[in-house]
Amino acid sequence: MHEEIKHTIHSLLVKGTRLDGRSSLDFRPISVEYGVAHNAEGSARVRIGETEVIAGVKMEVMKPYPDTADQGSLMVNVELLALSSPDFESGPPSGDAIELARVTDRAIRESKMIDLHKLCITSGEKAWMVVIDICTVNDAGNLFDAIALAALAAVKNTTFPAFDGEKIDYHEKTDKPLPLQRLPISLTLYKYGKHVLVDPMQEEELAYDSRLTVSILEDGSLASMQKGGDEAFSIEDLSEILNVAIEKSQVLRAAL
Repeated sequence: MHEEIKHTIHSLLVKGTRLDGRSSLDFRPISVEYGVAHNAEGSARVRIGETEVIAGVKMEVMKPYPDTADQGSLMVNVELLALSSPDFESGPPSGDAIELARVTDRAIRESKMIDLHKLCITSGEKAWMVVIDICTVNDAGNLFDAIALAALAAVKNTTFPAFDGEKIDYHEKTDKPLPLQRLPISLTLYKYGKHVLVDPMQEEELAYDSRLTVSILEDGSLASMQKGGDEAFSIEDLSEILNVAIEKSQVLRAAL
């Protein structure tokens, strides 16, 4: 079945089109909605075509880790809800959920998007932890980009809850935003033979040779990369993919 889909996708890409009529580097419609979960410190809903995910941020106070005593911390969790795809099951996080969380975490962490030093309350004693929870509502392809975009939007939407030095009052929100320094846009590109495409549908995700997720800063520099798939990338492949990623990241950045 996968070989038939792969053959069809390759045949269409040679003609400059795809299963849904888009060109290889066209995104489906993208929308970002802020403040969708009122009990979270920040939240967002992202839709890319029929793919839909929701992200929320909770702020917690914790004891800093010994090797980063003067910093706060970050945690990213992804839950692939069974209601969002017949391929997902209830229970502990799957390998796919763990990879999606790690790739999203890496983009935020390696870009130094959040100034973790400014999350420190008392060095070695108290610091804020930013917990980002993301869940899928509908999987119609390209969860990598949808989840990363939702996480960024939720972080942008976050303000601190009231804190008296001892206890957090989650019922009272302040107008103090998170200390953000950069905005890394994550984009995943898929390779099919000699062809590269963005924003795959579910059917297209069944047949790729390799994929590369890159996070790109405002100035076009790279903050992180994550490879997937069985086939290797040549130096020429990487050069082409990174150029496409830098250009097409502006589509996702504009959506924010």
